[in-house]
Amino acid sequence: MSDKSPYPRKVRNELRFRELDVLRVERISAGFQRIVLGGDALEGFSSQGFDDHTKVFFPETGTRVIPPEVTEAGIIWADGVRPQARDYTPLYDAVRHELALDFFIHDGGVASRWAINARAGDTLTIGGPRGSLVVPEDYAWQLYVCDESGMPALRRRLEGLQRLTSRPEVRAIVSVTNPAVKDYLAPLTDFTLDWIIGHDQQALAARLAQLTVPEDDYFIWLTGEGDTVKNISAVFNNQDQQRVRSVAYWHQK
Repeated sequence: MSDKSPYPRKVRNELRFRELDVLRVERISAGFQRIVLGGDALEGFSSQGFDDHTKVFFPETGTRVIPPEVTEAGIIWADGVRPQARDYTPLYDAVRHELALDFFIHDGGVASRWAINARAGDTLTIGGPRGSLVVPEDYAWQLYVCDESGMPALRRRLEGLQRLTSRPEVRAIVSVTNPAVKDYLAPLTDFTLDWIIGHDQQALAARLAQLTVPEDDYFIWLTGEGDTVKNISAVFNNQDQQRVRSVAYWHQK
């Protein structure tokens, strides 16, 4: 890839809401619960970006969320109340026609509680992805930085890079509270992951300061807690910002 290679490109999707069936519930790691969804409503699902966001709407106990109507005037919910929602990385298997969502399990939080109690036969309503950022896989030098919230997107990306015949130079730095969650990325044996335990922002900044970004042919992905992302993004202010993607996945209250 040369310095004239394509930048990441945006793709828009038709906004659709889907009520899907829970097919399986799998504890795939010490810290992550996988919910596998399916059903006829999954027809036409598209997710072209590794860090796409699907909006997930959580029902009150003993109820279900009826998908809203999309009109020219906006999105109309049946009872006029928008359910609680969170964004999750869609892991879509087109061959099996299944959609997996990997939930980081932690104390508190509507999403974590729902995932722990989910059972096959339950339903879950999702919306989107509304669009995708399609990032070429063959940038020669790539950097990925995340915490637990970004680990599903990182896993999706690295699984894609593992399939390349000519593999780029990849650096991945992951900040976690509990080292036990490292097993979520254990299948990615082709990559060396740099772990920071304790969400130490100073340690993260120090690791990034040691890196030398090439003059061209690179991509940088920075995600995690909002203030952290803002601070570490400053390290790369001199880089081509079309090759730097920084996204806050959550905000400390």
